[in-house]
Amino acid sequence: MSKIIPFQAIRPSQGLAQQIAALPYDVVSSEEARIIAENNPLSFLHIDKAEIDLEPSISPYDDAVYVKAKENLDRLRKNGHLVQDEHPCLYIYSLTMNDRTQNGLVACASVDEYVNGGIKKHELTLEKKEQDRIRHVDTCNAHTGPIFLTYRPMDSIAQIIEQWKSEHSPVFDYMEEDGIGHAGWVIDDPEIQTRLSTAFAEVPALYIADGHHRAASAVKVGLLRRTAEQAPDPDALYNFFLSVLFPSNELKILDYNRVVRDLNGHTKEDFLLALAQDFIVEPLNPGAAINPQAPKQYGMYLDGQWYRLAYRGTAAPASPVDNLDVSVLGNTVLTPILGIGDIRTDTRIHFVGGIRDTGELEKMVDSSEYAVAFALHPTSIDEVMEIADQGLIMPPKSTWFEPKLRSGLFIHSLEANE
Repeated sequence: MSKIIPFQAIRPSQGLAQQIAALPYDVVSSEEARIIAENNPLSFLHIDKAEIDLEPSISPYDDAVYVKAKENLDRLRKNGHLVQDEHPCLYIYSLTMNDRTQNGLVACASVDEYVNGGIKKHELTLEKKEQDRIRHVDTCNAHTGPIFLTYRPMDSIAQIIEQWKSEHSPVFDYMEEDGIGHAGWVIDDPEIQTRLSTAFAEVPALYIADGHHRAASAVKVGLLRRTAEQAPDPDALYNFFLSVLFPSNELKILDYNRVVRDLNGHTKEDFLLALAQDFIVEPLNPGAAINPQAPKQYGMYLDGQWYRLAYRGTAAPASPVDNLDVSVLGNTVLTPILGIGDIRTDTRIHFVGGIRDTGELEKMVDSSEYAVAFALHPTSIDEVMEIADQGLIMPPKSTWFEPKLRSGLFIHSLEANE
């Protein structure tokens, strides 16, 4: 059973969605955010990365940053750029990329279901990152960034969403410079809201696709506020967190590639010999296909040359985590040959999302800052859900979902609009 509820979203005023919407706070650096938002006072980056409005020397975790975020959110609301719905609603958020559309239902998910394991995760979180978003949510008194959830598809849900889209006009519909289309609808009919809530009650589990830190932080804020009250209200808004729920069959995971700074003391020749213990190593001709076309195949860029690596292993893995392409690469190359320890903290390794093409990998290695790059076959959504179902944890940087949800299109206030 999965519980979702409607909420009174704070949303951009008509015609302002594109100006306000911004990439998630954790996919742009402070420097990039300053440039993006420099000539756009409405950009949601002024809220999600409020350090851009302070001196560059100030830490992004300084108290002043969270105060500034709240100040900027209040300013957009006071000036009418952001407005809150008078009644609880559900919402549809559709993203279109390369003629592929994914339809998300924007709703609030349950803190208790997260705690009890009904909302399943596949990544570990870092305390420092959690504390950042805890302070952001607590100070702003709102969830400003949605958690990207998925579920195994149900025809009943898809039919309701498609029918609503066909019979109603979107409240925003625009295309970003990157070619990704964003459109949103408001479901303000209580009967349809009930039908959707009832349909989701038949969904066995929800899965965090992206936003593990945002989810953990939202939950911890809710639990802290609950314990601070003598008689906690089970319907209090802090018991629910902002989510966009997509059926798994509409999602796209791109490759998440690796680059390493050095060969850990190996010569090129020794490194290639070491690889040959576990892989068939094939040099590629210029212009040959580089991106791996099947699991357990890898592209490798070394010393100006692309290679195709085909894993020789045939033994059944101990767990579905060990069967992941990222795990095979880590267990056969990154750790034993290149000496990478904890990839969450090792500074010798860097990760490149598949939204950037292999030319980016070439550029990084050709700069001599890195010695070798690996292009991976994407993890599948079925692998993600299987691992989460078993309560297991995937290696860091295993999935890159695309397109990315924009922040600022839907905000969940922890204070009701009376």
